[in-house]
Amino acid sequence: IDRSEKMAQSVVLFLLWLFGRSFAGFPNQINIGGLFMRSTVQEHSAFRFAVQLYNTNQNTTEKPFHLNYNVDNLESSNSFSVTHAFCSQFSRGVYAIFGFYDKKSMNTLTSFCGALHTSFVTPSYPTDNEVQFVIQMRPALRGAVLSLLSHYKWQKFVYLYDTDRGFSILQAIMEAAVANNWQVTARSVSSTTDAAEFKRIIEEMDRRQEKRYVIDCEVDRINTILEQVVTLGKNSRGYHYILANLGFSNVSLDKVFAGGANISGFQIINPENPIVQQFIQRWERLDEREFPEARNTPLKYTSALTHDAILVIAEAFRYLRRQRVDVSRRGSAGDCLANPAVPWSQGIDIERALKTVQVQGMTGNIQFDNYGRRTNYTIDVYEMKTGGPRKIGYWNEYERFVNIMDLQVTNESSSVENRTIVVTTIMEAPYVMYKKNYMHLEGNDRYEGYCVDLASEIAKHVGIKYKLSIVMDGKYGARDPETKTWNGMVGELVYGRADIAVAPLTITLVREEVIDFSKPFMSLGISIMIKKPQKSKPGVFSFLDPLAYEIWMCIVFAYIGVSVVLFLVSRFSPYEWNLEEQDETKDPQTPPDPPNDFGIFNSLWFSLGAFMQQGCDISPRSLSGRIVGGVWWFFTLIIISSYTANLAAFLTVERMVSPIESAEDLAKQTEIAYGTLDSGSTKEFFRRSKIAVYEKMWSYMKSAEPSVFAKTTPDGVARVRKSKGKFAFLLESTMNEYIEQRKPCDTMKVGGNLDSKGYGVATPKGSALRNAVNLAVLKLNEQGLLDKLKNKWWYDKGECGSGGGDSKVMWLPCSCKRLSWYLFILIHL
Repeated sequence: IDRSEKMAQSVVLFLLWLFGRSFAGFPNQINIGGLFMRSTVQEHSAFRFAVQLYNTNQNTTEKPFHLNYNVDNLESSNSFSVTHAFCSQFSRGVYAIFGFYDKKSMNTLTSFCGALHTSFVTPSYPTDNEVQFVIQMRPALRGAVLSLLSHYKWQKFVYLYDTDRGFSILQAIMEAAVANNWQVTARSVSSTTDAAEFKRIIEEMDRRQEKRYVIDCEVDRINTILEQVVTLGKNSRGYHYILANLGFSNVSLDKVFAGGANISGFQIINPENPIVQQFIQRWERLDEREFPEARNTPLKYTSALTHDAILVIAEAFRYLRRQRVDVSRRGSAGDCLANPAVPWSQGIDIERALKTVQVQGMTGNIQFDNYGRRTNYTIDVYEMKTGGPRKIGYWNEYERFVNIMDLQVTNESSSVENRTIVVTTIMEAPYVMYKKNYMHLEGNDRYEGYCVDLASEIAKHVGIKYKLSIVMDGKYGARDPETKTWNGMVGELVYGRADIAVAPLTITLVREEVIDFSKPFMSLGISIMIKKPQKSKPGVFSFLDPLAYEIWMCIVFAYIGVSVVLFLVSRFSPYEWNLEEQDETKDPQTPPDPPNDFGIFNSLWFSLGAFMQQGCDISPRSLSGRIVGGVWWFFTLIIISSYTANLAAFLTVERMVSPIESAEDLAKQTEIAYGTLDSGSTKEFFRRSKIAVYEKMWSYMKSAEPSVFAKTTPDGVARVRKSKGKFAFLLESTMNEYIEQRKPCDTMKVGGNLDSKGYGVATPKGSALRNAVNLAVLKLNEQGLLDKLKNKWWYDKGECGSGGGDSKVMWLPCSCKRLSWYLFILIHL
């Protein structure tokens, strides 16, 4: 027994050793370092608060380890102080270091990181060089500045820059100036410390009649420059300042804007981001004695980058733990000043993990390239307006600058009360149509349709007066890839020419970035419209169609089998034999009657007569024979009844053979062309889709000759009707269903919807009508009025009778043509 217990204990200890071994390579405590300057008080608070948020996370699966930090505060940024602080952190065995650098300390820090394989995560300005082991949280602003200059079409301006932030933007502007013949006056303000020097520079530029400035500095220095702008009165109308900084909302702009000057800039923090809102709610409840500059000081963008840096570090070590990478420090960390340098063996794994991180933070999407630089990010573009900073567009690496507002046509002081609201819409049946006698009517009375009724109901609930305005270009709304301007109804809203859009306007991400939508008032998807195919013709053997051919084969085998069984049963049963003597009155030459009525041919005849429900002149007399016959009669009863029912349906149904059943069928053939509306969400869906089938379809459509894109929906429908089945039109399912119900009733919808989306009532960004319109749509939906309106304009006014959108059969009275195969068989027999 003692020996068995010892063996069991050994097995348990071995298993525990294996389990501990699998996680022994990953520590429970992750030490990270922090290097902070004297001016980064709020960033230091954000750093400690972000670590605290991670460590207090109750989700243990998301918190597999604890974060600890060791912080060094640098009184100055000279090489000696930076070296001492870095070596202090390295000797403590930190896994990564977070901190700030400037022009003086950058080379020292990057050299140590590269030599010792220690990752340095920083929200400081991006470096101009490609360096390893440096993770740069701050996105590069060079492309955004150049795009905004091109948007404003500046040919002559002043560029004020701080050399502490590097020369990447300066170099890019100078290269663009040579290419575009710009007249750029560049002045460095890095050595300027007093207001008098800024004043002198501004006065010098004013003598040159310069009224356009690009200021590339940190927030504190920008505020100092703008104070002198206000003092010298250079904030009047005609002056325009672009702030090349990611903290537009952190700059004091009220006094500058009050004089009439235009101010543009960039913002990396999106206040509508749920992560930002949640963080600020907690941030404003902090005790300033523990977290200085937390409650009563606006959140800096560098503090948001600091918070995101902790997210990146935590996500990287979660990844390393999932991959079971051994990052434990064993023994002494070593001397950072050793010659030659002894790099940390696990440093490369940590750097690689940091660069593979992709998370959503306070500054949007966070991911990095091979050199630790931010990529795939979006920067919002702002202008100062009466109500404060307002977003006018955004910039990313793929779309560049996208303008979402034309400030020359917006009227901010106007209210929705005491004025007539302009409702833009599009002429599209059954949504908006002219009445038959519209020439004798005026205003809104000239129109009818689903959206006309919907606009009327919304106006009643919101309590507004309105007038319908048909969009001039007849388009729904898309952004021109070259000019970056919006057309159609979306353009009417973006550029202030309309207050509401009540139309079949699809809710999409691209449109949602520039306008607001209500809850969907109609759900739909992209569908395929084709011309109704020709009706199938009956054949000689069409009488076999009501039952499957497998059933007919089984019936034949059952018929033969039953006949044989009946023959054998009759042979073995004495009751089936005829024992009567020969009648003497009969002619002796006449052969005698057979002794048994159920020979093989009579058995076949009996089974056939029963199957045809006609019977015959003989019947079995034995019990076994009658059982066989009864079973066969029951079988024939079921078969004949089923055949009769299917035959009745077959004779009154006309089937149609469709060459296309789905989008996959369209994509894999070349005989039938297909296309979409030239400007709308359907075309945008295919252009942006990453699904292989839809990518193949888009590749065909954009290169097809002649063009497969229709200017309007009626043009696309007309092409379907004239193409004799050689063209398919891709459009919204609601329109497809409506056209199917209109004469000449020669189109049909095939297959299911390619996607799922909805129509919404649109308003400009920040419109006072947004909430009221949204509540009105929700109320109309709950009252069932939206469904009533659809039934009214789709089916009650239909011209093709009732029929499903996907139906491929037609119910018709039985005709001679459909019975021709019966007559054919009868005549030939």
